[in-house]
Amino acid sequence: MTGLFYPEEAEDSSASFPAIHVISDSIGITAQTIARVATSQFGVPDPVLEVLSGVNNIGTITDFLDEHSSIQEAQTGDKTILCFYTLVEGPTYDAFQDYLARNPHVVAVDLLSNALNAISKVSGLEPDAERGVYRATDEAYYRRIEAMEFAIEHDDGRNPQDLTKADIVLLGVSRSSKTPTSIYLSQEGYKVSNVPLDPSTDPPKEVFDVEPSRLFGLMISPEVLLGIRQRRLTSAEKAVAGEYANIEFIERDLEKSRALMRRLGCIVVHTDNRAVEETAQEILRYYEMAHPRT
Repeated sequence: MTGLFYPEEAEDSSASFPAIHVISDSIGITAQTIARVATSQFGVPDPVLEVLSGVNNIGTITDFLDEHSSIQEAQTGDKTILCFYTLVEGPTYDAFQDYLARNPHVVAVDLLSNALNAISKVSGLEPDAERGVYRATDEAYYRRIEAMEFAIEHDDGRNPQDLTKADIVLLGVSRSSKTPTSIYLSQEGYKVSNVPLDPSTDPPKEVFDVEPSRLFGLMISPEVLLGIRQRRLTSAEKAVAGEYANIEFIERDLEKSRALMRRLGCIVVHTDNRAVEETAQEILRYYEMAHPRT
């Protein structure tokens, strides 16, 4: 099964940012999630993903990559494409390695083999070669898949009518790490919505219906936020950025956000110079005290 996923309202977009070709002998959610987390570090939280899932033969893979490489070459003059893949070892995996060796213009990232090899080396066990075998015995898998899909569908204020269905709702100004934190939490099995706070617009009315123990405000210092926003802007954008990267505007933006967070009674988590994992774990400590998993 193939699919083409385009970014909608990403906080930062770049027409020149490469599409990522996801290949999986399962459904490809893991590779898509890793791709989004990785590209968010480049200011592109919602990249173009071209997905080939459920593959069981090398011909399907090579046809897919050859077609997209040709399209890339016709459009840009360079046929180099980027591929993230999850394939269990076997004939298709081996044939794909041969294909990659003959086609260096396909820059490929193997997301599964290194993990399997490391586990095998330490444990002395051999992995089961059956595709997706762990799904049959791991109910948590389905919860994570549902949560990751929910996070993607409710990123950056999308579908506010579903805010009360989320386990966790993140609030924050632009560039406060809402999307990466949402994706991380969703991989832990939590349904997460994130809502951008903009001083020029009101938040969705549904946010006032969310239980306060599920609301988390992401706060960042003006100086750190200024540096992040300035680094994310291209030279052309800096010339017209205006208030977006202006320290006085940022201070007003943050103060209005603090006022809303106080009004909502949500828990405030500071993200200054912290890894996404640290922010997410602090959120989970508060959340699980109020909502322990059974």
